[in-house]
Amino acid sequence: MINPLQALPTDSAAVQKTVEVTKEAVTGLAHGDVSYLTQFLQQALTFCIEAGKTILVAVIIYIVGRFIVSILNKLVSNALDRRNLDPSIKTFAKSFVNILLTVLLIIAVVSALGVNTTSFAALLASFGVAAGMALSGNLSNFAGGLLILLLKPFRVGDFIEAQGFAGTVSEILIFNTVLKTPDNKVIYLPNGALSSGSITNYSREGSRRVDFTVSVEYGQDVEVAKKALLEIFAKDSRILTDPAPFVALAKMNDSSVDLTARVWVNSADYWGVFFDTQATIYAEFNKQGIGFPYPHLTINHIN
Repeated sequence: MINPLQALPTDSAAVQKTVEVTKEAVTGLAHGDVSYLTQFLQQALTFCIEAGKTILVAVIIYIVGRFIVSILNKLVSNALDRRNLDPSIKTFAKSFVNILLTVLLIIAVVSALGVNTTSFAALLASFGVAAGMALSGNLSNFAGGLLILLLKPFRVGDFIEAQGFAGTVSEILIFNTVLKTPDNKVIYLPNGALSSGSITNYSREGSRRVDFTVSVEYGQDVEVAKKALLEIFAKDSRILTDPAPFVALAKMNDSSVDLTARVWVNSADYWGVFFDTQATIYAEFNKQGIGFPYPHLTINHIN
């Protein structure tokens, strides 16, 4: 264990001298001699001045160090931004450099306080072992972050679904990945669980398939409904022609005939096509007199 007195800028002889003077002052006061008190006050004043200088130096080192760390973080950030690197690697590297510089600053401040750096390093190593056992989850998160950067199941800007959450990846940090949901919530997912769990990446491929289920009443001409759907798809420039739109009778339910329609769009147009096409189908079917099914009850009156 580190002696707190080691943090002061006085050698062991000075500390021992202070202790002896304190004892003599107490003994002298007991016999009515104030000379020991004067000597004690002078010694205490010298001790406080030296300690104050050390603390002041440590404070200055901390303030200047924080300024230097801020400048170095900006330099690293600018250097990474100038290079054609993956945004995921950039955010991870920035976070790692910031933590490393902060640790070095803490060591410099502790050294300025007069703590033996060798003893401090041994204490830090012991603390690291204990912290490693207590924070094993964070270590797995760090390893998970490295795996994510290596295997690249997703990148910054991708829309993914994982761990029960869905959103756009805004940052990949050392321990967490940051998602921003469509309703503007920020979610932090641990990298350990993220790297070993299931991930759905909606942005990896350039195109996505939009599926529709359109129900019509029994008695309606299914071919007319299929033709109407294909005409709607042909008028929308966002819908790709390769692969071509597909429409088929999927199921005959108790009160409806269900048609399945599938079209391909660019990933960025998915939700726009999904919502707009449903509104267009409803308007066009009503215009052509194609009836939609709805629950109804027939009551037969028996005399």
